[in-house]
Parts: sequence; structure tokens; C-alpha cells
Amino acid sequence: MLVQDRAAPKPSKPHPRSLSPLRFSEPKSLDFSTWLSDNLYKVLTVGLLIGAVAAFFLLRYFSDTAALLYLESRAEATTSIPYPKVAFNVVPANPDSSSQYHSFRAERWIVVSVFGPPSDTLRNLARIKGWQLLAIASSGTPPDWFLKGAIFLSLDDQAKLNYRVLDHLPYSSFIRKTVGYLFAIQHGAKKIFDADDRAHVIDSDLGKHFDLELIGEEARRHTILQYSHDNPNRTVINPYIHFGQRSVWPRGLPLENVGEVAHEEFYTEIYSGKQFIQQGLSNGLPDVDSVFYFTRKSQFEAFDIKFDEEAPKVALPQGTMVPVNSFNTLFHSSAFWGLMLPVSVSSMASDVLRGYWAQRILWEIGGCVVVYPPTIYRYDKIESYPYSEEKDLHVNVGRLIKFLVSWRTNKPTLFEKILHLSYVMAEEGFWTEQDVRFTAAWLQDLLAVGYQQPRLMSLELDRPRAQIGHGDRKEFIPRKLPSVHLGVEETGTVNYEIGNLIRWRKHFGNVVLIMFVNGPVNRTALEWRLLYGRIFKTVVILSEDKNPDLAVEYGQLWLAYKYLPKIFDRFKGADGFLFLQDNMILNYWNLMQADKSKLWITNKVAESWTTFSVKSNMSAWFTQQTGLVKKVVSSLPAHFQVSYKGSIDDTSLILCSSEIFFIPRRFVGDFVDLVGLVGDLEIHHKFAVAMMFMAMDAPSNFDSEALRTIVYSTDPKVSEPVKIYSAQAPAVYPWNVSSEPDFVRLIRTMALGDPLLMEMI
Repeated sequence: MLVQDRAAPKPSKPHPRSLSPLRFSEPKSLDFSTWLSDNLYKVLTVGLLIGAVAAFFLLRYFSDTAALLYLESRAEATTSIPYPKVAFNVVPANPDSSSQYHSFRAERWIVVSVFGPPSDTLRNLARIKGWQLLAIASSGTPPDWFLKGAIFLSLDDQAKLNYRVLDHLPYSSFIRKTVGYLFAIQHGAKKIFDADDRAHVIDSDLGKHFDLELIGEEARRHTILQYSHDNPNRTVINPYIHFGQRSVWPRGLPLENVGEVAHEEFYTEIYSGKQFIQQGLSNGLPDVDSVFYFTRKSQFEAFDIKFDEEAPKVALPQGTMVPVNSFNTLFHSSAFWGLMLPVSVSSMASDVLRGYWAQRILWEIGGCVVVYPPTIYRYDKIESYPYSEEKDLHVNVGRLIKFLVSWRTNKPTLFEKILHLSYVMAEEGFWTEQDVRFTAAWLQDLLAVGYQQPRLMSLELDRPRAQIGHGDRKEFIPRKLPSVHLGVEETGTVNYEIGNLIRWRKHFGNVVLIMFVNGPVNRTALEWRLLYGRIFKTVVILSEDKNPDLAVEYGQLWLAYKYLPKIFDRFKGADGFLFLQDNMILNYWNLMQADKSKLWITNKVAESWTTFSVKSNMSAWFTQQTGLVKKVVSSLPAHFQVSYKGSIDDTSLILCSSEIFFIPRRFVGDFVDLVGLVGDLEIHHKFAVAMMFMAMDAPSNFDSEALRTIVYSTDPKVSEPVKIYSAQAPAVYPWNVSSEPDFVRLIRTMALGDPLLMEMI
């Protein structure tokens, strides 16, 4: 029926969307393939139309959903972390009524976290005079832990103290030291030394290293070097460079800053009294991250890194930060709020994040962090931690520093500012809501144990920075101490160069260099010390322009030999003394074969060592000097006189320019005696030195080969000393240095023989 009806339909009015009846008037076949071929374009058109409509609705649906999810995520980000409501002015007191130490009071505390039995290091800490050691247990601490002189708080003891922070602390972590901080404050603490069980205090005297008193009669009233704030874009500094270790970086330094190894062009100064957080350095195993630890040493080799103990402490200006740790840091009471160790980040990131967080708040009370020379020795147990333990550092620390420098708040009290910062740090993902609640508990506990909030100060960052005038600039050139060069990229040429430097230092390390500076010593003294001080025991500088600030001693070149005995007396253990004028450049790497038991002088350099006959027609000055030399020679003791006359006859005299000569230890006494025999006679340096050398020993016994091949030019047409310079000669003359550009040019030239010199510029 249906087939018949479709085969011969009745006439009807045309429908606008109906197909023409002509299509079915003469059907060829009802085969599907035939029909499809006849209507393919219509099928495709309808299919595309349906697909477009479906796609439109689907895209609209999903775009609306994505937008909704984005809005929901933003709403969650702004509403999921509730802001703690704390009435800081009505926090009830929490006196210690449970522990056996409830009546004990001390002003100076050392707080450590302990996991195993008492170590020798802890025993040493317990014996530090004037300090109370407080050991905080974790879940792994032996229950019978005991150390004479230490207060030990077991987990049960801690629970009885009723601190709010106890609800947030992990049981097996050094972060439980937070309990110790509160306990020390509750029992009278004014200073807290944050330490660990590997910290051996150098000389067992914290007062020798740190500034324990900031006010009062016992306070050290002095100025402190401060990093320059001249570059507002610099927000973090590697302090190890200042203390002689530019290839080492501290845990918590953003890895993108590791390559910044240049020393400071200049510093400024501040008055002591506001260094509420004092970060000490550690010899042996410094505070380094796992990247440094695993790339700079062999697997079974312990670190033994040394920092410059003589380098001055250095402060950080507002706007600039430095990594601060939890095992070698002194906190004054004004910064006790900054002892809080966050609980929602990895253990190796907790103290570093705390340090940056605390530094930012420290600016609100006018305080600063000061970094001190090595205060402890820490043994490397060759038991490091995996990179994953530092993930919160390497991922976020650079962003955190920038965030902290830019953060501002109008909260009226210090604790409200602290809580606000912790809250926005959670919003930014640096830690979690857990640390927001922990901060609220910590601040309330501080008030409950009797801590008083420090007074706020105006923020220097928001004031126009003063221009740093030339007179305000303070110079300090860090030493470059033997360091660690075992990284993958430092196994070839650098190790060879470092090896050379070590050999040179070993050869000349107990030789004193005495340098007479003819040029502007105020501009070049530091540069000469920087150049030669890395090779010799010390560099003593003489000049007609005395400068006590630069340790430049007074001397006159034409009588230079008369100043040497006093210097000899100051360095009685030295192997010898090398005299050098600043216009003679010393290529020390070519003197490794020189005999340090013999005298060296330029007796084989014709331009420097001249023998002339005594004549009646000499100038008045020559005649005078000849007479003075003969007078001294005639009064010499027999052994001196025999030696002198065995080398030269009575009708001749030696004139030596004496820009360079070496006196070994065994001849120091003879030289001093000869200076004494000259007495008040004003014999010129050029005559006197040659006379004394021949009196001390025969020229045939000198190490004449040491200086035989020096480049010595007397040609006045040589205006560019680089044209006569040779890295194969033991010394080059002349080369005048009167400014920093001159010195830079000299360094670049000398780098042909000592490539590591390029690190100085």
C-alpha cells in the first residue's frame, strides 16, 4: 500500500519544502545506490547544515562552561582561604606552670633540634659560657636523651606547654624548633642563636663573632659596610663573594643569579645598632643547595671550604635580600617574631622562605640583616638530600623575592602586617592556608608568653633614594680564596689554571713582597695588592705619599733600603723578601725555578747593572756617592769586606738600578747589619744595594739566572709598554700604572701568562 501510494501520489498543492513530483514521475529504480548517487549533493548539504548547528551549540556550551570554571576558580582563589580573625590586644597569658624549669630565666639561648644521641658538637654548644642550650625532641629522638648543661624538651614536655602552634607542627621535623623559640622567649630570652647539631662554634665564643649588644655601654659603636642600593633592580645578593668564595652560592639563592660573580664596585656605610638578624657563615660545609653539592665534588669527598675571616661584616639595604638559614643565625629580641618556620613547604625550603619573609617584615621596624665572617665550622658527613626536597626553593624563590620587595600594606600594627603578608603569600601560592593559620597561632603564642611587638618605622623603600656621592663610597676588594672547581664545565682548562695558581702560591706563599709605588698610590694601592696578594704572603707598600687608610707606609725611593729592616722584623717567619718598584712588572710564573736560598739581583742585565771606573772628572754627585761607598767599605767587618773586594777592585764602582731584588731569610741578618753600618750616611739606593749585595756574597753565588732574561728597555721612544711585554720573561721594565684603566690594560696583558687574572676585571 505504502509502496503504491509513493509510486503514484495524488495531486496536491505544492509545499515550499517539498520535492518536485517530476522526480518520481518516471522512477528508474528503487535501488539505494542509485538513489544515493542521484541525491548525494543534497545529503551532503543537509549533513553540513546539521553539523554546523551542532558545533555552534557545542562550542557555546563549552565556552560558557570554561568561562564559568574560570570565574569559579577565581572566586575560589579569593574566598577559599579565610582571613583569620585575631584580637591581638586580648590574648590571654600562658605562663609555664608545667615544666620543671618554670622559674628558670636566661637571656642568651641556643636552640637546636635533636634526632639522635648527644653528639660532641652538642656537648661543645652546651659548654659555651653564658649561653643556655635548649634541645627540642622529635618523634625519632631517643626517650632517654640527656646532656649535662642542656634543657631537653621531649614530645610529652612540649605538649604540656599548651602552645597553639603544637596543633600545626609535624612530629618528625626540625621545624619543631618553633616550640623551643617560644620556650626561650617565655624564659627571658633576649638573644636566640638558631643552630643545629653539626655547628661547631669557632673558638667556642659567639660574642667574638656576632654583635651581642646593640645598645648600652657594651655595644660596639662602629659603622658597618652596606651593599650599595645604587641599582634598584638588584633584589638578591650572594654574600659568599664578599667573603672570598665567588664560585660558591648559598641555599636559597635563585639559580638564575648563580652566575653573578662580580664583586661590589663600592659599598656604603650604616651605623651599628639595627642588625636584629645576624647571619654567620660556615667553614667546612657551608649552607649550599643540592645543585652545588652534587655538581662540585666527587661522591665520597667531603667539602672543606674556607671563607675570609678578615673580611668585614656587611649589611643589606632595604630592597635587597640574602638567603638566611636556621643553623647559624643570631636573632635579637626585636626580630623574635621572625623565628617562625613555615610548615606547609618542604623541610629544606622552610628556613629559607622564613628568612626572606622575615627580611621583608624587618624593614617595617627599621631593622636589617647583616652577614658575618665564618662563625662556625660544620662537618660534611657526605649525606646530602635529594633535589626534590628543595623543590619549593628552585621553583618559587625568585618570584617570591620580587613579590616581597613590591608588597605593601596599610595594617596599623606589626603583627597585623605579619598576618597579612602570610595571607597574601598563601594566595600567591608560596605556601598554603596551613601557614596562614600557623602564623595566627604563632603570633598569639608570642603575646601569650610575654613578647611585646616592636614599634613600626617608616619604610625607606617608599622614600626617594639619596644619591651616593663619591665621598660616601667605600671600597673593599674581596679576596679570592681556594675554592671548589670540580663542576662538569671546569674539569679541563680551569683545573689546569687553578693548579698553576696553587703551585705559584705554594712557592711564594711565605715570601713577602715589598713594593715601592712611585705613581699615584691612592689610585693603585688596592690594585697592586689584588694582583700580587694572591701569590705572596703579603704585600707591603711604600710610597712618599703615606696613607694609613690604605696601609701605605712612608718611604723615599732613594733611601728605600733603609726602610727594609723594620719590615723584616715584622715578618720573622718569612722565607724571604722580594723588593719591587711599581714600574717593573713581575711575571711570577717564570720564577718557579729561582733558588729562594740565594740572592737575586739584576747583575746579569747590562742595562741595570753597570760597572764604571772611578775618575777625577766625575760629577760632584758621583764623586760624593763614591766617597760615601768607600767610607762604608773601609769600615766593614772582615767577612763583608773580603766578599766585597773579592768582586771588584778599588778603582771601580757598581751602579744598579735596583728595581727588583730578592733577599732570602739566611741573608736578612747580614742586610740589617749593613744598613746599620751605613747609618746616617745618605748613600743612594742605586749604589747602596749593589754594595750590600756584593758584601753579603760573591756575585758568582747569586742566582743570576733568575733575572737574567728580564725585558729591560731604556729606549725613551717606547711609549706603549705592551709592545715590549713578554709573558716568557721573569719581569718587564718599564710599565707605568697610574689609573684604573692602566691597571686593566696591565691585567689583560699579564693574562697571557696567568689566564685567571681575567677574573679580576
